[in-house]
Amino acid sequence: MITLVALTPILAVFLFLVLLRMPAIKAMPISLTVTAILAFFYWKVPFVQITASMIEGILIGISILYIVFGAILLLNTLQNSGAIDSIRNFFMGVTPDRRVQVVLIAWLFGAFIEGAAGFGTPAAIVAPLLVVLGFPPLAAVVVALIADSSPVTFGAVGTPLIVGVEQGLMEGGGLAQIAAVFLGDLPVSDYLKIIASQVMQFDLLTGTLMPFIMIIILTRFFGKEKSWKDGFVMWRFALFAGFSFTIPAFIVATFIGPEFPSIIGGLTGLMLVLYVIKKGWMIPEKSWDFGERKTWSQEWLGNMPLVKKENTVKMALKKAWVPYILLGLLLIITRLDVLPVKDMLRSVKVGWENILGTSITAMFEPFYLPGTVFIIVVLITIFYHKMGRKAVYQAFSTSGKTLIGTAVTLFTAVPMVRIFINSGINEAGFASMPVELAYQASELLGASWPIMAPFIGALGSFISGSATFSNMMFSLFQFSVADQVGLEPTTIVSLQVMGANAGNMICVVNVVAAASVVGLVGKEGQIIRMTLIPMLIYAVLAGILGLIFS
Repeated sequence: MITLVALTPILAVFLFLVLLRMPAIKAMPISLTVTAILAFFYWKVPFVQITASMIEGILIGISILYIVFGAILLLNTLQNSGAIDSIRNFFMGVTPDRRVQVVLIAWLFGAFIEGAAGFGTPAAIVAPLLVVLGFPPLAAVVVALIADSSPVTFGAVGTPLIVGVEQGLMEGGGLAQIAAVFLGDLPVSDYLKIIASQVMQFDLLTGTLMPFIMIIILTRFFGKEKSWKDGFVMWRFALFAGFSFTIPAFIVATFIGPEFPSIIGGLTGLMLVLYVIKKGWMIPEKSWDFGERKTWSQEWLGNMPLVKKENTVKMALKKAWVPYILLGLLLIITRLDVLPVKDMLRSVKVGWENILGTSITAMFEPFYLPGTVFIIVVLITIFYHKMGRKAVYQAFSTSGKTLIGTAVTLFTAVPMVRIFINSGINEAGFASMPVELAYQASELLGASWPIMAPFIGALGSFISGSATFSNMMFSLFQFSVADQVGLEPTTIVSLQVMGANAGNMICVVNVVAAASVVGLVGKEGQIIRMTLIPMLIYAVLAGILGLIFS
């Protein structure tokens, strides 16, 4: 019974969101209610502890929502200014080969967008961009979701690690005792840097294979001849494109930290791969394309027009890219320890210490959060791109409306996770829910746990809709299992992070969002079935590597 109650947040979300197919805006509040009731009556967590955990979750949710708002606002600003159209036209002119286009746009440009924005933004941008280029909507969504895997570790300027893992290892007002003993005098920020490097060491294999898997799926399921061969001939180019992201990302993760690997890796990879395309290296002379549209399966098509009306504003490509370049520069300037800007921005803190008299504390640094950088770039872009009042209003209005559903989900999902984690303070004599689950898991699998660890992370992303939430929910659980069975906790937490990345491919929230922008509403199940195999490959490879090196 203890295990069943400890699994409540997972089972509730799975039941309401997946089996009963409720929208997240309804499923998450119900799941929060069920979790809170069982925590109070069975786990005997004091009411004040539950309430404080919910307040903590809301404050954390506000910080995440601020990042999401900034990311969406920048995207909508660039769409209304005409910049996105210019970037799209650039990609259309680089090469007619669909296999190359998918690597450039979904893998590399998508990695950059993930690093800058996160929270499902890449698939929402990449999928319609591919559709405009002439991809079947189903193919566009599938490859966009597969590509948004490895870069997720460092999405939204490192949020899955900096917010997800760090908050996931917290219990009450500070580090959980088990993590505090392990870290000793090592600052959490330095420990996250170690995890970031560890994840990218594994991703030098798993992540590098993703472009190859994308191309294979594209040619096998969407080609005129349904051929594996058309994909396999691209193996050298695909691996080069994979390494073009993973190697720079590994270097940045190791020497700088978790904020920039996806941003810098995506941009570096774009430059390297564009150079290779220009030289014609590793690319077959014969371009590959889909068959004529009249031969496409009806299942591939959405119920929205395939061609989006182009923005009437014509913009030079360099001018269109300036906001993204400025975003990257500002993020780097505000994150480097050698400059005084970082300490100055972090000196302002907002939050609540010892909430309702408990040991639970929630603080965030509004000026240091990426959302502030996004908004600064938006304001500069408005003047630089000479946007009219109507375009600016549309950008802000659309972004605000988009946040309504996200806010409800965030303000219920994060409190649920915090109740789950903070349940160690109770009158039943139990450990916290994740630690109790760790006891059961350690007895069941023992030293073989590295094989299972990525699947726990994937499950978290699948049910919660976010790699950040998955890491927040399961980092302490994974850490505790490692301690129980005598494994290296850093390796196991790294496998949790990789599993959360894998789950991003089949994440219900991301699938629904990506499907809706290309008119594939109602075909989410088919999309998940096609992304399930790449997800399993990614998770299994991560588990094998973890087993070897743990």
